[in-house]
Amino acid sequence: MAGRADSTVLAGARVVLPTGTVEDGRVIVEGTRIAGSVPEGAPTVDLSGHWVVPGFVDMHNHGGGGASFTSGTVDEVLTGIRTHREHGTTTLVASTVTGEIDFLAQRAGVLSELVEQGDLAGIHFEGPFISPCRKGAHSEDLLRHPDPAEVRKLMDAARGTAKMFTLATELPGGIESVRLLAEHGVIAAIGHTDATYEQTVEAIDAGATVATHLFNAMPPLAHREPGPIAALLEDERITVELINDGTHLHPAALELAYHHAGAHRVALITDAMDAAGFGDGRYQLGPLAVEVKDGVARLVEGNSIAGSTLTLDTAFHRAVTIDRIPVDDVVQSISANPARLLGVYDRVGSLEPGKDADLVVLDADFTLKGVMRKGEWIIDPQIG
Repeated sequence: MAGRADSTVLAGARVVLPTGTVEDGRVIVEGTRIAGSVPEGAPTVDLSGHWVVPGFVDMHNHGGGGASFTSGTVDEVLTGIRTHREHGTTTLVASTVTGEIDFLAQRAGVLSELVEQGDLAGIHFEGPFISPCRKGAHSEDLLRHPDPAEVRKLMDAARGTAKMFTLATELPGGIESVRLLAEHGVIAAIGHTDATYEQTVEAIDAGATVATHLFNAMPPLAHREPGPIAALLEDERITVELINDGTHLHPAALELAYHHAGAHRVALITDAMDAAGFGDGRYQLGPLAVEVKDGVARLVEGNSIAGSTLTLDTAFHRAVTIDRIPVDDVVQSISANPARLLGVYDRVGSLEPGKDADLVVLDADFTLKGVMRKGEWIIDPQIG
């Protein structure tokens, strides 16, 4: 009997499983899923000398390939999604930036259709409910307090696809908004905040579970005023996002987060904007002009860092080769942890039978060589 035409055995690689790395392992793909046994006659792809890891899951991403998730057409958004898939991100949340509530509600309607089609894993609203003191690359004129009624309006506009809101929880309405989000199973993330240590603890107790790009856009850690960083690092209920692009964080800050929170509480993200996978030049981030030079995005006015041009294959490579984080820990941070937070770990985030056949092939130097999503090669490691 001939094997299924859509069955494949990936053999000979180091395969990273939830239980650890298997030398000379194999991953069996049958249709769109990972299978537990080999169909008779299934072809084998020899990946000796390579790594096979789960597809990456990015829970904070504003665009790529020259396209913005905040303002792009459907086709442009799909271009951005495709760009990140080519860099190993097989599951992606679209993040918006600060705008008028009605505009963000309209964008939620557009993006929710792509979630329903399976192209996106959800929507993340970063702004407008953030602190003007820590606004970063957000338009101060459009910032507002986190009014639970407006939070609810955006949730409703997203038709059940809203996955996360970033809030400055110390602002009026912040704690009430955290409680509202928690009640509806939406992640309340603390970020772009000027909160004290005590205010941050209050928000965590109210139901916040994520730190939006820890260290960035929040008061620094100080010995008499530990601020939000200490509260977010010490609490087991919090997962901390980290942007590992070599610009947003000093390697010692990344090491501090991994050491103190542990790999099980880190989510590596891109916070990417349009220029990711596209190149230097002038861009728009919401209403603000951005100049990308040598891969670093900064506002034209004010020079604040304006998101990143990072892709998760680069974040993975840096984490293993420069930061010397164990491969198993990086896989946990870049796949399993965000998948759990987003409520999709039953389908993605690890290489287990029954889950989607989403995976990344890396060579011995941790350079991306192949990407598979739902059993189809986006980048075939056998070509080129």
